[in-house]
Amino acid sequence: MAEEQTELEERIIIKDQHTKEIDLVNRDPKHINEDVVKVDFEDVIAEPVGTYSFDGVWKTSYTTFTVSKYWCYRLLSAILGIPLAVLWGFIFALISFCHIWAVVPCIKSYLIEIQCISRIYSLCIHTFCDPLFEALSKMCSNIRVALRKEF
Repeated sequence: MAEEQTELEERIIIKDQHTKEIDLVNRDPKHINEDVVKVDFEDVIAEPVGTYSFDGVWKTSYTTFTVSKYWCYRLLSAILGIPLAVLWGFIFALISFCHIWAVVPCIKSYLIEIQCISRIYSLCIHTFCDPLFEALSKMCSNIRVALRKEF
């Protein structure tokens, strides 16, 4: 009985990885479109003082802009949302695939190969440069600097 319960919980956990609950109220929880698409009527159309249109035209323009933006977005989402979601899913799957199966193995291979070269480089530096800089430091160790104020 306990085994069946554990197996059922594992199936639920595996299912939840691909079908997690979606928040239908807050659709941008990470605020990735915070500054990009917040465009209101006042951000696009403004009349300076002294050049006002009729009040009815202004109100109708506001309503037309707001409603047309709302319904055009909904219509475009309905028509292109799912195909673009498939496209972006494919693109990010391709990027993940390339990263997992090509980029990381190449980097690991490079790090393994460069380790041998780094040991040879380190040996050369220690063999040739360490004695040179040690001799230079001993030559310069007796230099004294004195500062005096003269009036």
